[in-house]
Amino acid sequence: MPSEKKSRGTGPAKIVSFRPNAVWNAAEERTGNIIGQRLSMERKRRGLTLEALRELLQNHGVEIQIQGLNKWEKGLTVPNAYQFIALCRILGIEDCMVGMEPVLLNDTGLRKLDEYKMDLIASGRYRPTSERYTETYIEMPISTLAVSAGVGEFLDEGGFEMIRFPKSAVPGNADFGVRVNGDSMEPVYHDGQIVWVEKRDTLQPGEVGVFICNGEGYLKVYDQQEPSEESKDDYVDSYGILHQQVILVSYNKLYSPKQISPSDTFFVVGRVISSFN
Repeated sequence: MPSEKKSRGTGPAKIVSFRPNAVWNAAEERTGNIIGQRLSMERKRRGLTLEALRELLQNHGVEIQIQGLNKWEKGLTVPNAYQFIALCRILGIEDCMVGMEPVLLNDTGLRKLDEYKMDLIASGRYRPTSERYTETYIEMPISTLAVSAGVGEFLDEGGFEMIRFPKSAVPGNADFGVRVNGDSMEPVYHDGQIVWVEKRDTLQPGEVGVFICNGEGYLKVYDQQEPSEESKDDYVDSYGILHQQVILVSYNKLYSPKQISPSDTFFVVGRVISSFN
């Protein structure tokens, strides 16, 4: 191995770099202010003042004062992940991302390295092979009748058609989809949208679901309330326990909650997971 020599005069200067992954130690790096030293060195190598660096960071969406930059370089504070990436882009720091060994190049050598890199890029011979993303499609059952987000509409459980959708657009726990008809769930769910539904026979208050009441389908928020004094007897079971009254609530405040009575034929179809525009 070549013998180590100390740099003297105008000889090659050691570039402060990040240690290989195998021996990297966060506490030691912080104590040695490795990040701050590297940022300071790269800024000065590019002839940037702190004010100039501040303005460049501002163009990258990072708001910071000169005092803050000083603290970074002195190791009193450290940039967060997004600020650090912006700094690396501005200062042309690449080796920190892959944990390269320390580099022994002076400014002239680094400029030649940059020029060689640009020549390789310009030649077009060393471009990375781009991986083309191929979307996978799956078929999902969609109700042929819309579920009402208004005054109620019949939902035929047996009337479904199979439609292809991008797999990425369908939640993994979705069992089927239904179309929205009406505006009572605006501004969250819109007329004509498809909502994905997970089959369930019970819901918790506050959950959005699809329901059937007396043969009509509804898309509403499930909730419960204390029965009125006049109807309390209808909600007391054979054990004398008083049950809450189910109500279906709309997001659109122009629609009053729909109250479900014990005489209604009511059941939960499922929980709404998300929508597909």
